[in-house]
Amino acid sequence: MEDLQFWDFAVIAAYFLVVTFIGFKTARGKTTPDELFLAGRTLGPMAIGFSLFASNISSDTLIGLPGAAYQYGISAANYEWMAGVVLMFTAIFVLPVLMRARITTMPELMERRFDSRLRKYLSVITLFLSIILDTAGTLYAGGLIVTTFIPGTNLWEVCALLALFTSIYTAVGGLRAVVYTDVIQACVLIGGSAAMTWIIFGHFDYSWSRVLDEVSPEKLSLIRPLDDPSVPWLGLITGVPIVGFYYWTMNQYVVQRLLGARDIRAAGRASVFAAALKLLPIFIMTIPGAMVVPLLPGLEHPDQVYPRMVQEFTPTGLTGLILAGLIAALMSTLSSTLNSSATLLTLDFIKPVRPQLTDAQLAKWGRVCTFILAAVAASWGPMIQYFSGLWAYLQQVFAFVASPLVATFLMGLWVKSLGSSAALRGLATGHVLSAILFVLVETGLVPIHFTIIGGILCAATALATWFWMTRLGTSDRPASQDARIAVMAKEGLERVPRDVMIGIAIVAALTAVVVFLLR
Repeated sequence: MEDLQFWDFAVIAAYFLVVTFIGFKTARGKTTPDELFLAGRTLGPMAIGFSLFASNISSDTLIGLPGAAYQYGISAANYEWMAGVVLMFTAIFVLPVLMRARITTMPELMERRFDSRLRKYLSVITLFLSIILDTAGTLYAGGLIVTTFIPGTNLWEVCALLALFTSIYTAVGGLRAVVYTDVIQACVLIGGSAAMTWIIFGHFDYSWSRVLDEVSPEKLSLIRPLDDPSVPWLGLITGVPIVGFYYWTMNQYVVQRLLGARDIRAAGRASVFAAALKLLPIFIMTIPGAMVVPLLPGLEHPDQVYPRMVQEFTPTGLTGLILAGLIAALMSTLSSTLNSSATLLTLDFIKPVRPQLTDAQLAKWGRVCTFILAAVAASWGPMIQYFSGLWAYLQQVFAFVASPLVATFLMGLWVKSLGSSAALRGLATGHVLSAILFVLVETGLVPIHFTIIGGILCAATALATWFWMTRLGTSDRPASQDARIAVMAKEGLERVPRDVMIGIAIVAALTAVVVFLLR
């Protein structure tokens, strides 16, 4: 791969200067936990929508989606449009509850619905997934990208420098800095990917008919048969929406942006806007990966696809923009996971132990936690190179871990008679079953696709929870006037604004058209 040219480095340097300026600009006078963790609950819909998109599209996504499309076809994009469906569902059924509760973390909602045991349970799992998988995995992918494009760099050093830079502007600026830099990063991601897509499309004379002639039909199909190794149709309607629900509704580093909205109208509009943005990766990340099959034949590993696309099809300057986009995706995810993990660690573990801390002291602890978590992730990230196949089953880990959590959350939302002990025992039963199935699937004893397993685990957890409800009886059921029921009750909920519902209808129709045309 050719070295980067002067203008490539100039574009990257300009990007870092802009991000640094925004991070420190937004930090002035922001010392309270509410400002650090939720941007003072003043965020608008456009900023939140762009931030939701940018924090989700990480460096492993930019490499993974084209690679998966090259290997299996565009069915990997089902995760993208399904995310929009989940966001719209959340806007209707979950956002009114979140905005009324005025919580800071999702585990806090679990405590108010059940008890402190469920709060700690969800916090520990969320911290583990955020730091060991999301943050460390993103650092590792980013380190591979930088060491590939800039020869002579070291993986450990790159991971450490990326973690240090991101943790500084995250700790100083808090969620406001994260969200505002995400707006810039989203524009870079969309612009760079769209430009490269257009260049690749030019190799087919800008003719979709030529694409259809030269790329096999199965690689341009979203809905795949039951034996598809990527996303079978049964997994698409069971496991994919369940994992998506956890990611977009229960995952702290994503939902924290919605909690920072100034009101339900802003949060609802942001959800609809992000749902619309999630259609873009189908066209600017996944389809290009399928289109380069005849242009770059014989690549041995799918992770080689995106770097080769940049090498072969982008001119000087645009290469720098693409690399800046990769770094932007990396830093957006890192800043998101670090800020949300610091929020959980500070408010769910430090504050309960030291309730006498002032707001300024809590904010200081939050910044310290950001640096500690960044150091842990930076230390673990390079170790991923020694784990064979970790990236191949990264989505599987989320499917196995998240599915029982989704069952418990939805039952807590809709089943008023569910008590805290039954919920905890049902959730623990679900995770024991998930651990057993994970071993059976990984050893090949149970040849069922992990997306289908996700649906099975969610249903099994719900059944186990129902069993414990029956077993524990009335002693565990909350009274009808219990505050634990009131937090989820439909009575008194603010209605979803009419313009948000209209937006949902429009984006849902657009999504249906896209899926139908690419079925």
